[in-house]
Amino acid sequence: MHILLLASAFNSLTQRTHAELRDRGHTVAVELALPGSPLPEAVRRHAPELIVSPMLRTAIPEEVWSAYTCLIVHPGPVGDRGPSSLDWAIHEGADRWGVTVLQADAEMDAGDVWASVPCRVPPVSKSELYRGEIADAAIEAVLLAVERFADGTYVPLKQDGAGTSDAEADAEADADVHAHAGADVDADVDPPPCLRTRPYLDQSVRRIDWAEDATEDVLRKLRAADSQPGVLDVLLGGEWYLHGGHAEGVLRGRPGELLATRAGAICRATRDGAVWIPELRPRRLPGQPPTFKLPAVRALGDRLPPLPEHVLPRLPENPHRTWSDIRYREDGSVGHLAFSFPGGAMSTEQCRRLLDAYREACARPTTVLVLGGERDFFSNGIHLNVIEAADDPAAESWANINAIDDLVEAVLTTTDRLVVSAVAGNAAAGGVMLALAADEMWCRSGAVLNPHYRLMGLYGSEYWTHTLPRRVGPATAERLMAEALPVSSASALRLGLVDRVVDRCPDAFAGEVDGLAARLAALPATAARISAKKAELDRLESTTPLAGFRERELTRMRRTFDDPDAAYHTLRRSFVRKERPSHTPPHLGPARVARTAPMPSGAVVTGTAPAGVPSRSNG
Repeated sequence: MHILLLASAFNSLTQRTHAELRDRGHTVAVELALPGSPLPEAVRRHAPELIVSPMLRTAIPEEVWSAYTCLIVHPGPVGDRGPSSLDWAIHEGADRWGVTVLQADAEMDAGDVWASVPCRVPPVSKSELYRGEIADAAIEAVLLAVERFADGTYVPLKQDGAGTSDAEADAEADADVHAHAGADVDADVDPPPCLRTRPYLDQSVRRIDWAEDATEDVLRKLRAADSQPGVLDVLLGGEWYLHGGHAEGVLRGRPGELLATRAGAICRATRDGAVWIPELRPRRLPGQPPTFKLPAVRALGDRLPPLPEHVLPRLPENPHRTWSDIRYREDGSVGHLAFSFPGGAMSTEQCRRLLDAYREACARPTTVLVLGGERDFFSNGIHLNVIEAADDPAAESWANINAIDDLVEAVLTTTDRLVVSAVAGNAAAGGVMLALAADEMWCRSGAVLNPHYRLMGLYGSEYWTHTLPRRVGPATAERLMAEALPVSSASALRLGLVDRVVDRCPDAFAGEVDGLAARLAALPATAARISAKKAELDRLESTTPLAGFRERELTRMRRTFDDPDAAYHTLRRSFVRKERPSHTPPHLGPARVARTAPMPSGAVVTGTAPAGVPSRSNG
């Protein structure tokens, strides 16, 4: 089918929907619903057989939904309505939620239901939940709804009953909605008799009372607001949106007091404990440009009083409950170097700290070193927000790209063990190239890769001109860079971009990787592979030295950074400030059906779905 994705932004879920529909042979185009855009005219131009809206903040015009079947992805169970579905789920402590695909009509979230899939709600931030469990459920529901539409015989289920406001819903109705939160309409479960429309979750509800709120309450409020809109608070004489929240098990102080810093984050006391807050965003002043998130210490600047920097030793693993963006642990002959940076961005300082940790890990007596986070983002490359905030963005861009190049070089030149990149979540640009530097790249089935740079006006570095063609061949590497489209894990496996797809839910990925890495370390052939690594690197250095790839890439990057008229600077500024584009980018027009390539030798799909959760195909 020819499917049009109608979305407010080409966000993570829209990208994954785009990639997975293409994997299944559909042609897919994207149209962004932008202010002032003549949407009916644009839709007619695409002439779609079906419209799918993975993420839409505005209503679809009647002229469109009355002429085309429009399927809306709502991040809530059947019966849930309103713009803050996930926020309310986390704010109220729900442990089960779901995603519903419904047909657009005159009333928001009230259309007939085409599919609904339940999911768990682990204690993670809203953005992490959205890219993980919610995205998995959404894709399963979308694929089922598209299949049902294509079949032509399925009759979607009507949502009967009038919606009630949150204030009008009594305790009995609330219990009934939550009882149906895990129900799947595919199991012939009727929608809840009482539909519930929740209001926008505003700052009056999100507000933290540092004197009264317990640590778990503070964490719940912070998680429900991440990454947007954040929790508005007053700190050191200014108004800030707080982003991210992690519990601290030892440090204590007066409620609201700042206690310490660590890796750019601040630790703030609660009534019964403390929390780490990694990022802050200043409240926008009237007439001023939009503000953006920065590491908390960087954002506060001179306002921040002298505080102790609580650095954690990576070895041995810290025993008490606390937060760190880089962690290391060992299990026999396998080392695990985990990192998790907000938004997947890696600043100069973060790259250097990760490189120090990597070198420390390489000093340990292990056979296999696993590099990557346990869930969510792997890496999205250089930190555009920190660069934008720098006194000299060109100089900071140069420092950042060299810092990440140093890290990639260290991985590429590791010859005394096997290195495995464990890609639990999405990766883009230099983050993909960091993962490709390892001997093997293992990717969770729900991850989306964007192995390109041109949408930010950059040529790219991180040794991509060596690692990408080495993996997929020069022609495919050129196509991936030129198309600048997201790649699903299944397509990445077919292309040879990754070596293994781990078909597990987000919480189970790390455990599966642990087992796979232990088996890899125990294989008799592993010792021979390690011995061959040095010979191969010596051969490469004698013919096409790595330094040459880096020098050629950085020469082009330096020209861009130093040119004040380069598109990179405008694109970076727009990206950081989340400015809406004036039109849908041309590369998101009708896409060719993804080519079906043979499975590369040695590529593996592993993992089974947990009991009670339907398995998903890896294409």
